[in-house]
Amino acid sequence: MNTETIRRYVDTRWDASAVPELVEYIKIPNKSPMFDPDWEAHGYMEQVVEQFTAWCEQQEVRGLKLEVVRLPGRTPLIYMDNPGAGDGTVLLYGHLDKQPEMTGWREGLGPWTPVLEGDKLFGRGGADDGYAIFASLISIKALQEQNIPHSRCVVIIEACEESGSVDLPYYIDALAERIGSPDLVICLDSGCGNYDQLWCTTSLRGLVGGELRVRVLEEGVHSGDASGIVPTSFRILRLLLARVEQATDGQVTAPEFNVDIPKLRREQALRAAAVLGDEVWTKFPFVPGMRPADPAPAELILNRTWRPALAITGAGGLPALADAGNVLRAESALKISLRLPPTCDAERASARLRELLLEDPPYGAEVTFTPDWNAGGWHAPELQDWLGAAVDAASQHQFGKPAVYMGEGGSIPFMGMLGEKFPEAQFLITGVLGPHSNAHGPNEFLHIPTAKKLTACVAEVLAEHHVWGET
Repeated sequence: MNTETIRRYVDTRWDASAVPELVEYIKIPNKSPMFDPDWEAHGYMEQVVEQFTAWCEQQEVRGLKLEVVRLPGRTPLIYMDNPGAGDGTVLLYGHLDKQPEMTGWREGLGPWTPVLEGDKLFGRGGADDGYAIFASLISIKALQEQNIPHSRCVVIIEACEESGSVDLPYYIDALAERIGSPDLVICLDSGCGNYDQLWCTTSLRGLVGGELRVRVLEEGVHSGDASGIVPTSFRILRLLLARVEQATDGQVTAPEFNVDIPKLRREQALRAAAVLGDEVWTKFPFVPGMRPADPAPAELILNRTWRPALAITGAGGLPALADAGNVLRAESALKISLRLPPTCDAERASARLRELLLEDPPYGAEVTFTPDWNAGGWHAPELQDWLGAAVDAASQHQFGKPAVYMGEGGSIPFMGMLGEKFPEAQFLITGVLGPHSNAHGPNEFLHIPTAKKLTACVAEVLAEHHVWGET
C-alpha cells in the first residue's frame, strides 16, 4: 500500500465531493427526535437520508449494497454492506441527526448557515457527525482504487444518536443476522485532543438525568409579603442539588456514582497530559481570569473521563430578566445531566439519584423528578497487538506523529450496546471533535484537514485488518 497515494486520493475526494455535500447537509435542520418531536412531519431527516444515499450511490464503491431500513414509528437507518476478502467483518458507525440550534453563534455564523473559513467548515452537524458517512466510504474506495484487499465492511448511519440512540437497539436486533459478528468496530463519533495526531478513545462516560421540579405555592405572590415566610423554590433546589454535588469543588461523592480508575487509564491520562499540557483546559472559551477545576492537566483528564460530574443544562419557571418582577415564584425546575464513569452501573446510579432528590423534601415542598437519560458508559477492551501497531503506523503516516489514547467525557450509548453484543470485537473509536470545535454549542466546526487524515487512517487500518485476518 502506498500511503501517499491513499492520502492524495482522500484529499481529492474530500475537496471535490465530501465538503460540498456537507455544506448542503448543514443547511438542513434535521434535529434529533428529542429536540424535534415532529421530525417525521417536518421531513428534514428524510431530506438528509435522500441526500446521503444519493451521494453514496454515486461513489461507485465496488460491490456496495445500500438500503434505507425503516421500522414503524422509528427514525430511519442507512445500512450498507460491502463484501470483501476473507472471513472478517468490520462495522463502521456514524449518525446523521443533529443537536438543536443553541444561542451564542458569532456574527456571520449560524447552526444552519454553512461557512467555510480557511480549513474550517462552520455549522451544526458537520463534525458531529455528518462527516462519518463520507469518511467511511472514501476510506473503502481509496483501497479499491489501489486494488488493496479489505474485509467485509458494514456501515451503519443512524438518525437517533443525539436522543440516546433509543431506536438503534431495535435495528441492531432486526439486522442481527445480516450484520453477523464483526471482529472490528470503527466508530467515528468521538473526539481528538488536538489536530496533530490520531486520537483513540479508550472509554466513554455514562449519563443519567432528567427534570427536577420544586413547587411551593399554588401561584406566585408578592416577594415582600412572602419572603422570609415561604421558602423559595430555588433555595430548595439548591438544597437538593447539595445532596448530589459539593458546591465548593464539584465533587459527586456518593459511592453509587463512583468507580475505581484502572491503572492503565491513569497512565494513559498522564501521557495524554504530557502531549496536551494546558491545552486540556485552554481549548475551552474561558472568560478572562477564570481557572479550571484543577491545576494538573492529568487530573482534569481523569475528571472528564473517569469521575462523575453534574451539569445543569436548562431551567424552567424563571422569567426573562426584563420580565422579572418582585414575585416569589410558585415553582422552579432544572434539567439535570449527571455524567458517570465508564464502568458505573447506570441503573443503580439512576435509582440513587432519584432517591437523593426525592426523599424527605425540604419544608415538605412538592418535589418531582422525571428521568429522561439512563445510558451506561463504555470501557474499551485491551487492543490486540496488530491493531495497536496499525493505529500507530497510520497516525505516523498521515499525521507525522504517534497515536494517543485517552477517554472521552461524552456518551455514545451505541458503544456500550455493541460491547455487550460483540464481546470479542476490537474497537477503534475516534473522531474530529478537537479544540474549539464546540459540538452541541455555538460556532461548531469541522476541521477539514483532520477529517481527511482520519479518513486515510481508517483506510490503512482496514487494510491491516484484512492482513491480520489472513494470518
